[in-house]
Amino acid sequence: MHTNDKKHDWRLEHTYAKLPAVFFSAQAPMPVPKPELVCFNEGLAEALGLGFLKKDPESTANFLSGNQLPKGAQPLAQAYAGHQFGHFNRLGDGRAVLLGEQIDPLGNRIDIQLKGSGQTPYSRRGDGKATQYSMLREYLISEAMYHLGIPTTRSLAVVTTGEKVFREKPHDGAVLTRTAASHIRIGTFEYARNFCTIEELKALTNYTLERHYPDKKEAANPALELLKAVMHEHIDLVVDWMRVGFIHGVLNTDNMSITAETIDYGPCAFMNTYDRKTVFSSIDRQGRYAFGNQPPIVQWNVTVLANALLPLISENRDQAIALAQEVIDGFQYKFTERWYRMMFAKLGIAHPEDKDKKVVDTLLELMETHKADYTQVFLDLQQYEQPHGRFLNTEACKDWWKRWKETHTRGGGNKPDLSLMNTVNPKVIPRNHWVENVLETAIKGDMKPFNELLEILSTPYGEHPDELQFQQVPADFDAQYQTFCGT
Repeated sequence: MHTNDKKHDWRLEHTYAKLPAVFFSAQAPMPVPKPELVCFNEGLAEALGLGFLKKDPESTANFLSGNQLPKGAQPLAQAYAGHQFGHFNRLGDGRAVLLGEQIDPLGNRIDIQLKGSGQTPYSRRGDGKATQYSMLREYLISEAMYHLGIPTTRSLAVVTTGEKVFREKPHDGAVLTRTAASHIRIGTFEYARNFCTIEELKALTNYTLERHYPDKKEAANPALELLKAVMHEHIDLVVDWMRVGFIHGVLNTDNMSITAETIDYGPCAFMNTYDRKTVFSSIDRQGRYAFGNQPPIVQWNVTVLANALLPLISENRDQAIALAQEVIDGFQYKFTERWYRMMFAKLGIAHPEDKDKKVVDTLLELMETHKADYTQVFLDLQQYEQPHGRFLNTEACKDWWKRWKETHTRGGGNKPDLSLMNTVNPKVIPRNHWVENVLETAIKGDMKPFNELLEILSTPYGEHPDELQFQQVPADFDAQYQTFCGT
């Protein structure tokens, strides 16, 4: 299984394991009876220096199910805490183990984690397993997010285990191999603040700075600079989510990566009909994590990080609070600024003025009133002279259309900046009915539709037939649609 090329092999290191032992537990994955490789990401494998794995699917299935440890692996489960729907809990990797940090051919350090690999000391009452359906779903959505240009964890493989997993009824089990810049979460810092010493909190902070924000480690106040960096990265991330209509579904602090990669694709989905209150998660009964609530929830979660870092920001608590509060107070202004910039790009407004915010606001109000499709409206606008959409041809849109056209005359133009629109408006997204159809087919043994949809989603800004771009979502599908955590 090994090659002569030193850059294409298992090159696992374990810097996280050098943290104080309170942050993890050594934990081998549990063996499974019949591992079978059903999904393998060849492009990602090549980027990681693991392209050789595709040559031997049987051996790879053993490695990526946990039956055999790769060369140099030192598996562990990470400890963390988190606010789940606003309630604080002590948590940890209850069904995942970190094999190590792969050093890719470019020298990048990438976590390799097996998800669904069995019980750990943090499983509480869980079985530590995962279903084939939920692991294929994470593979599909995370790869779609990657190709949309949104920071995300990625999926290397799905291996079925040959055993049943019980979630109200029996399901086929599977293990997902997930990669990430790291699996450090805001919840990891909550854990350090609540259950560890100040020295251990400092060790975690220094490690995070060294690994992810090395330009901040020599600052006068490194902890404060870490808070600023994490906040700015998360503002950009949530703006990207809003750009494509993505709803994370369970934005607990333990589901927010310190590197601002989208992580933990449980009850996530994409919004079709524009409505800020859209929720698909079966467990989000109050709409806490609805589409339009994501920015304030991200701010809330970053505030939790600020609270965890207070002892390192200043030994004087009042001063620490004042410094952290000043950072957090800047969230709304910076988010609003970047969100409007993004929306101007979606509308092809190359030379925006402050009054154009009204153009954005009015369009969204009209879309919500008329139940317009969020993705398709912006594709319609790119048709410019002859839009497809019935919504844009309504009487209600006439005044808006006139004001929008006026924005194009600046700089001597007479039409929207289509090159700008093409970079931010996807022509295809993982439509909920597409996703469910291919998953139902996949768990019955036919992976062809799944792979075909993956191929379509790999070029979201490319050219696609109108029947894909402007497909009518089945009537009432989203009204009844629910997504689930899979645990």
